[in-house]
Amino acid sequence: MRSGAGRLMQLAAIGLQTTTSAVLIAACGGQPSLAADETAGQDFARIERGRYMAAAADCAACHTNPKSGAAFAGGRRIPTPFGTLISPNITPDRETGIGGWSEAQFEGAVREGKRPDGARLYPAMPFAYYRKMTHEDVAAIRAYLSTVPAVSHAVNSNQLPFPLSIRAGMYFWDALYFDDEPFKDDPQHSSEWNRGAYLVLGPGHCAACHTPKTLLGGDRKSEALQGYSLQGWFAPNITDDDALGLGRWADDQIAAFLKSGHSAVSAAAGPMGEVVTASTSLLSQQDLHAIAVYLKGRPSSSTPGSALAAADPEMKAGAAIYQDLCSACHQSDGRGVPYMIPSLAQDSAVASREATSVIHALLDGAQSVATAAEPTGASMPAFGGHLSDEQLAAVATYIRNSWGHAATATTADDFRKARKENPDQG
Repeated sequence: MRSGAGRLMQLAAIGLQTTTSAVLIAACGGQPSLAADETAGQDFARIERGRYMAAAADCAACHTNPKSGAAFAGGRRIPTPFGTLISPNITPDRETGIGGWSEAQFEGAVREGKRPDGARLYPAMPFAYYRKMTHEDVAAIRAYLSTVPAVSHAVNSNQLPFPLSIRAGMYFWDALYFDDEPFKDDPQHSSEWNRGAYLVLGPGHCAACHTPKTLLGGDRKSEALQGYSLQGWFAPNITDDDALGLGRWADDQIAAFLKSGHSAVSAAAGPMGEVVTASTSLLSQQDLHAIAVYLKGRPSSSTPGSALAAADPEMKAGAAIYQDLCSACHQSDGRGVPYMIPSLAQDSAVASREATSVIHALLDGAQSVATAAEPTGASMPAFGGHLSDEQLAAVATYIRNSWGHAATATTADDFRKARKENPDQG
C-alpha cells in the first residue's frame, strides 16, 4: 500500500487523471471491485486528498486489525464501557465490505451514523465528530477507499449484550448527544485556528478520548478535552491548562510531539501511540501547527491541590522504591532523558485527575512509539509481577506528588481493581 500511495502522490502532482478503472487498479496494486461507471473519471488528486483525510480521521486505527495486517479489513476488537464491538470491513469488497455502497450511503454512515439498511451505528464509530467534516472530504475518503485492495472478510460487529445489542436504542442516544450542525469557521479567530478546530473537532475526533463522558457515553461538553480514562489509560487534559494540560507547551512542541510521538518531556504510548503512528505522523507540519494553535486557544484552569509531605510514610516508602527501580532511567530528579525517556517531573499528565496511566505503566509496562522522526521507542518494564499492590501504590503516590506535582494518594485497592478489570495487566 505504501508504494501504491506513493505512486498516487506522484500522479496527483502532475494533475494526471484516469478514465479507466484499469489504470486506477494498477496504480494501487488492488483488484477491481467497484463498477467501471463508479471509478471512471475519478482523479488522482481527489484520491490523494482522501488518503490524507483518512489518515487525519485515523480510520486505520480501528479498521485495520494489527494481527491480520489487512488494511481496512476490520476485525479489530474495540472495548467500550458497555461491551466489545468489532470493527467492520471497509475495503471495497462487494460482499463483506463497502464495495456496493453508493457515495450517499457512505456519507450517511460517516456523517449521520446510519447504515445503508437504516440501522443506527454505535458511537464507537465517531460519526458525532465526523459530522463536522465537509462533504468533499468524506467523498474523497470514499474515493481513496475504493482503490485499496478488496478483502473478503465478513465481520459481526455487534458483540454487545442484550438489550444494548438492539440498535434502535441509538435513536435515544442520538437525540441526546448527536449535534448535526456542520463545522463553521469562527470569524473571531484566524484561518489557522479555524483549520485546527476543524481537524480537532471533526476528523481528528480528539474529544472521543480526551473529553469526560456521561453514564450513557455522551460528551460532557462543559469539560471538553479535559481528560478521560479508557482502555486502561488516561487520555490527558489537552487544553491550555497550566497545571494539568498543555499550558507549558509551546505550539511548536505540540506539533513536534504529534509528528514524532516524542518531546523533551513526554512520549506517546498506548492508544496515543497508535494515533501518532496511523494518523498525526502522516499529517503536514502546517496542519499539525494549526492543531496546536487551536488547542492552545482552549482556555482551561484547574486548582492544584496540596502535595503530600515528603515525610508522609507512603511518600517515604515510594521514594525508596523509586530510587531503587526507577531512577536509573527517569533520573533521581525525575527529569528523564529528552526525546527518549519521559520526564516525570515536567510532564503535567503525570498528576492527571486520575492515576490510570501511571497505574497501567507500573503494572504492565509501556512501549513508546517509534516514528521516522524519532525511530527509537524506549520501553518500560512491567512491575506488576514483582511488586505488591501496596508497593505499587506507594511509588505511584510518590511520583504524582513530587517535583511540584500534587495529586490524591493512590491506593492498593486502585491496583487490585486495575488487575481485575484488565487481567492481562500485572
